[in-house]
Amino acid sequence: MLVDTFSRTATDLRVSLTDRCNLRCSYCMPPEGLDWLPKPELLTDDEVMRLVGLAVRDLGVTEVRYTGGEPLLRRGLPGIVRRTAELAPRPQVSLTTNGIGLDRLAGPLAEAGLDRVNVSLDTLDPETFKRLAHRDRLDDVLAGLAAARAAGLEPVKINAVLMRGINDHEAVPLLRFCIEHGYRLRFIEQMPLDAQHGWTRHDMITADEILARLSAAFAIAPDEEHDRGSAPAESFTVDGGPYTVGVIGSVSRPFCGACDRVRLTADGQVRNCLFATEESNLRDALRAGADDAELAERWRAAVRAKRAGHGIDDPSFLQPARPMSAIGG
Repeated sequence: MLVDTFSRTATDLRVSLTDRCNLRCSYCMPPEGLDWLPKPELLTDDEVMRLVGLAVRDLGVTEVRYTGGEPLLRRGLPGIVRRTAELAPRPQVSLTTNGIGLDRLAGPLAEAGLDRVNVSLDTLDPETFKRLAHRDRLDDVLAGLAAARAAGLEPVKINAVLMRGINDHEAVPLLRFCIEHGYRLRFIEQMPLDAQHGWTRHDMITADEILARLSAAFAIAPDEEHDRGSAPAESFTVDGGPYTVGVIGSVSRPFCGACDRVRLTADGQVRNCLFATEESNLRDALRAGADDAELAERWRAAVRAKRAGHGIDDPSFLQPARPMSAIGG
């Protein structure tokens, strides 16, 4: 098992398949993009499956989520999903995506064994979408959402980040849209993971502010029926239920004490926290001929070093050198 010194067990593996993305969301990267990782540094499909298989069979991982960058850009994604779903014991297999191309791939991914998707959608306004993402692709995202639901990849979750002065007035419209279409909405506080290192706490829309905006139009109350467990989102009922909305207060309401996640970057580095400043290199050991026992012990050692919390409120906090696109959500 992947257990740290605070007795937290990592069972949820987030695997980045690429640092590339076809959007340029301002809270992640600059409009001109970034220098992508050279292809030889990326794990091959077989290397991904070697490490994912090890995590599931020998290290207690029960959920595998593929992320990016944009994982739909990974040509071998359906095969990776199929091979993951065939592992024993079978993990839950999910995907975090911006939705572009999901209209074509939702069916094949569902057939391959994908269980569900999380889709990023911060606005319903085409002009605001272009301002945020520097691309005119809102219709493609909406088509991807519809295709995911039609393919049975449910619950289809939508992740939304509100930014002050840009889309923070859209909390209520986004919730109405999700209720109407049967999607499950989760708002996420903007985190200090942008490549530009321009994040400031003052500009961040906090969880309290999100709930206040929603409460202006809905009766919002804590969801007492469902135990949060290790889930990052606090759940709230809308107008008495059954619909619920989630709020992930990564900065103002940290949930580090119950964290069960560990991350593997596209170039084979283990990160025991989204905000970690150190990584453990499994790729080079794998390519040097390390057996499963050695790789497993390296992975355990990486998780044992996990800190008690992300430390954003600590004066010594340093933003990770890698942006979100290179870490994996």
